[in-house]
Amino acid sequence: MARRAESPAIGAAGGPPVSPLAEIACPDDWHVHFRDGDLLRSVVPETARHFARALVMPNLVPPVASAADASAYRRRILEAVPGGVEFEPLMTLYLTEETDPSDIEAAAVGETATAVKLYPAGATTNSGGGVRNFDLIDPVLEKLAEIGMPLCVHGEVADESVDIFDREAVFLDKVLDPIRRKHPELRVVLEHVTTKEGVDYVSSGGTGIAATITVHHLAINRNAMFSGGMRPHNFCRPVAKREHHREALLSAATGGGEKFFFGTDSAPHLKQHKEAAVACAGIFTATCAVPCLAQIFDDSGAIDRLESFASLNGARFYRVQPNAGKLILEKCESPVGYPDRILAGNDSVAVFDPGFAIRWRARRI
Repeated sequence: MARRAESPAIGAAGGPPVSPLAEIACPDDWHVHFRDGDLLRSVVPETARHFARALVMPNLVPPVASAADASAYRRRILEAVPGGVEFEPLMTLYLTEETDPSDIEAAAVGETATAVKLYPAGATTNSGGGVRNFDLIDPVLEKLAEIGMPLCVHGEVADESVDIFDREAVFLDKVLDPIRRKHPELRVVLEHVTTKEGVDYVSSGGTGIAATITVHHLAINRNAMFSGGMRPHNFCRPVAKREHHREALLSAATGGGEKFFFGTDSAPHLKQHKEAAVACAGIFTATCAVPCLAQIFDDSGAIDRLESFASLNGARFYRVQPNAGKLILEKCESPVGYPDRILAGNDSVAVFDPGFAIRWRARRI
């Protein structure tokens, strides 16, 4: 079933609650893609329904590379937020080899941007303007370390000679660890971590590094891309890995530690671009991300740790207060229905199917 993004009926099924209401601080999404135009107007309400803040990725065409770009993009996002909904987009700047450190400092002082995003050139969607020679960004990294502004990294090498399932581990060894040794005061977020190696690196990396974990990498392993045939709507970058990597992510997310927090990496693409000979990388999860996450934590016996992962740990690392608003979670006696797609202009965007029933629904208060 398809629906318009503004429909209020989301998650209305599922019958009466079978458990007491769980109230948590309203979550943050510390990694989201909104795109632009019709797509932006369709997907922003999906994130704003359950999240009070979101860290918005800058990989548009052209990229969000300056404070002026970020301010203009933020205005377009706010125009797409439904009336009466409190939602704060936190902006990131796209790091290039030509980025001026003084521009970064000005954006930080003016609170125009919350973080800087590093894309290895060619690693993922709209990353062609990213970094090839990492030595050239040393002045920016020095400035980030000086002012305490986080560097968010897409943790994959773009080397086609490296197996796609190994690119995160190689990035840690060949790129990220040398950067952190050269700039020990740099605060780093390893975005959408997907491997046990990544979890171990962050866990042992001191207070200056943290990581986001997506709901889809908690829900699926790489088999989900090939179950009964090619499944383009389960293809993302970085790709889902083997089951033991998913288990490592699950332990990190539900384990109660402070270094891991929620970033959906919700990444919409029009259906025509996903169901194509060369499918776009990205999974759109915003519509069901929080209820799906609640189901995963519940199944792991860790529902009492959901608030830390979704609402507190990220705010702590980014040095902001937790949201004052609350989110109510209800566990229902039967599965809650979520749409399989949302409309966007003359096309649609497929909503993530985790492959299991979701018996949770959520609402902001």
